Amino acid sequence: MAEGGPMAHGGGDDSLEETARKKKRFRRDQNPEDGECKKLQNELKAALEASSRKLLQFLPEHRLPETRNGIEYLKNRLMGLKPDILLDPIHIGLFGSTGAGKSTLLNAIIDKKFFLPVSGSAACTSCVVQINTSRGKQHEAKIHLLTDEEWKEELKGLVELMDPDEDSEDDHERSEAALKISAIYGEEAETKSYEELCGMKPAVSIPPSRCILLKETTANDLSDKMGPYIRSQSSPKPANSKEEDITRLWPLIKNVEVTVPDSQMIPEGVIFVDIPGTGDFNAKRDEMWKENINKCSIIWVVNSFERILGGKTHEMLLKEGMKAFQSGMCRDISLVVTKSDELDPEEYKKEKNRDHINKHDAILERNETVKQEKSQMMKNTLMKKLPSDSEVVCKPDLVYTVSAREYWQGNTLSKEETEVPKLREHICRFYTEQKRNKLLDYTTEAMVIFSLIWTLPSNNHAQSQLAKKNYLKDFITQKIADLEKDIQKCFAPIQQPLREGVDEAKKSYNKTISSLLKRSHGHQGYHRTLKAVCLKKGVYASRTFLRIDINDALAQPIYRKIDPSFGEVFRIQMSTRSTLKICLDAFKNAVQQKLQEVGVQLVADSNQLHFLKQETDFIVAEAEKFILQRKAEIYQSLAASIQNDLLLCYEEAATVRGLQAFQRMKTILSTGVTREVERGMFERAEESMKGHLQDMQKQIPRKLEEDFSSVLGLVFCPWDQLDGKLPDLQREFFTIINIHKALQSAKVA
Repeated sequence: MAEGGPMAHGGGDDSLEETARKKKRFRRDQNPEDGECKKLQNELKAALEASSRKLLQFLPEHRLPETRNGIEYLKNRLMGLKPDILLDPIHIGLFGSTGAGKSTLLNAIIDKKFFLPVSGSAACTSCVVQINTSRGKQHEAKIHLLTDEEWKEELKGLVELMDPDEDSEDDHERSEAALKISAIYGEEAETKSYEELCGMKPAVSIPPSRCILLKETTANDLSDKMGPYIRSQSSPKPANSKEEDITRLWPLIKNVEVTVPDSQMIPEGVIFVDIPGTGDFNAKRDEMWKENINKCSIIWVVNSFERILGGKTHEMLLKEGMKAFQSGMCRDISLVVTKSDELDPEEYKKEKNRDHINKHDAILERNETVKQEKSQMMKNTLMKKLPSDSEVVCKPDLVYTVSAREYWQGNTLSKEETEVPKLREHICRFYTEQKRNKLLDYTTEAMVIFSLIWTLPSNNHAQSQLAKKNYLKDFITQKIADLEKDIQKCFAPIQQPLREGVDEAKKSYNKTISSLLKRSHGHQGYHRTLKAVCLKKGVYASRTFLRIDINDALAQPIYRKIDPSFGEVFRIQMSTRSTLKICLDAFKNAVQQKLQEVGVQLVADSNQLHFLKQETDFIVAEAEKFILQRKAEIYQSLAASIQNDLLLCYEEAATVRGLQAFQRMKTILSTGVTREVERGMFERAEESMKGHLQDMQKQIPRKLEEDFSSVLGLVFCPWDQLDGKLPDLQREFFTIINIHKALQSAKVA
């Protein structure tokens, strides 16, 4: 790679000549490597497709089930190695509340100044906005709407929030509910009953496909067209307004997918996800909110300098983002502080008791101070959940201080000092490492498979093959049994904290529920927010009070106790200290060591031995993927169990209307929680998590047994009884070898 990094970007000089020179340098640094990687990937895919096709054509010639199954296995393994690695998405989630500057930051990252609408004085919708690049030339936006069933489910809750017997001058939840209902059904529709609204024709045109596709040749044109769709409105547009239908659709918008042509600023395959900070009242949007957090490889917790210095919102958002480490696919998290240029030099001098300091130096000094302070805060937070030597805890940059405005204007800070290029470089390094390593791994696997195919017809006779197969099968079966015991020991450290957490939860639940029910802090209208919480089964995203989750709050004493142990067990993709990974690696090493010890006696040549070792790696890696997919369900089982026990309580509280409704709801919730605690609510949550762990303890060995049975059946198949030779794959084999050499050379360079 050329000196200066793949994402080299300029400093403060904005002249046309300098800009052109920098763009040329960028193309020189990044594009050749991307182009070469794409070329090698395409060659790999072509070779694998040709080989799979030949094996498929050869399959009907075999009458023996053993050889048919063996060829089927080889074909499927080769086909499994040819996904589009460069387009296999890497999701980067921008996680923050409205007004934090996420859209402005994204515009700077993709180098399109006014592309995404920024919040300004109007709040944007709480839906997820996804931005990705494509090879096409057009700018596109797909605006997905709620289905009729999804909207009616939300509408029922909105009507409940419009109870006329609970008037309040400053009732945020009721006001928003009224806006949504009137936007879809017209003025004064908020006074109608649910049944009346369901029978009314919407005042806005809703496309039957529930999807609106916008296509434009320029970013500005698309921005103009999609902007009105993804803003909520403080009031409907006047009648006969050209934008009336557009602006009134906002309550129905579920999520937005934006596609831009290949960007010179970000690699193809990177997907940015603008994730609202708290979720949403609508169940489907809230579900998507959780899914998007969990699928992100990188999470940026975004908040402005003003809010970082004056509030705790970013700590709440960081807490939500941290859940992705325990239950999702996140590998990297950072705090991105926006609007770093907003500083009054005179106030700063007075605050710091300084006589002389210019705005430029004051900004950089203040930024460095905040970085140190917030980096330590993040390290402390991370180490409560992760081992101290985890990659993310030890990384040099946990906090970025960014100014998108100065990135464009350059009045005070250079481009480099805005740290927008620094974020791009981080993305590119992460992307390059992930993609190149994955392509090299696939190529290595393909080489070993081809090497095995090359020698299969020369294997020994069926009788000797069966004896060898049984010998190894017995050994692996015993090791899998040992692994099951090791996994049980691995999960054991969670048991005691789980029990202690239950005891803590039983002691503190009264304080927890009282705090949640008295959190209005002088704000009127919290009673309707509480009703919304009950309507949504204990979980509600409020714009005023942020995310409220009674189930999770009640489970927090348990989570605090188990988090260190849970992280130690399940951090497979981050830390070699993960005890579950250590168990799997020990099993893998034992099998591979046995293969090495008896390889000469068991296999015909070294190619078969290499294949068995590689498939052992592959099988264990598949088991790790299975664990990562299931760990979210295990981690969330505590809150899910509590929610299930409290459903009837939530339903009863949600029906309360009229005078003293708030007090009656609080009484129902307090009494209901106490009743369920006495009936063993926390103990049932404990048993639920234990049950999930026990299921995984059994499922992993079962999966390993099935996979090893298939591999041993292939290697020790009676290939000497083939009905003819295997297809000629020599050309494809040499292609794979050359690709492997090229990738190894690039990695060394």
